[in-house]
Amino acid sequence: MTATAADVTDKIRALLSEHGVPFREVEHAPTFTSEESARARSEPLEIGAKALVMKAGSDFAVFVLPADRKIDSAAVRRHLAINALRFATPEELFALTGLVPGSVPPFGHPILPMPLFADVGVGAAQDRIAFNAGLLTCSFVLSASDWRRVARPQVLALAR
Repeated sequence: MTATAADVTDKIRALLSEHGVPFREVEHAPTFTSEESARARSEPLEIGAKALVMKAGSDFAVFVLPADRKIDSAAVRRHLAINALRFATPEELFALTGLVPGSVPPFGHPILPMPLFADVGVGAAQDRIAFNAGLLTCSFVLSASDWRRVARPQVLALAR
């Protein structure tokens, strides 16, 4: 059975608490873009951790980059030695995660059932990241170093 969006939010809350990670939870009107989310959280855009579910070769993965940057598809294909890379469709995203576009948090296993890759620039502007936590109406803000310690992404140069 696919997890619900609220299940994902609860799993993130539990994971952060289990690791003693302090975070700020922000409830806001639904946000659909990184820019809307940054305004709703009263945080700079570059603090945002934009999480994209993409099909990389034959497998899906989560790619995280600073919200003010774009994915560098050529760099991802080169790093992962794959030919094909595309965004998951909304239907694939929902089937895999129970989430809708814009609500994907920057986590792979054990929160989302796929590997996690992060751009070297995530958390570089300041040691803080913010992201929608499984719901379009709920964001978490926390230390980028704590996020890296708990989420354990593979770090690569993925953004332009």
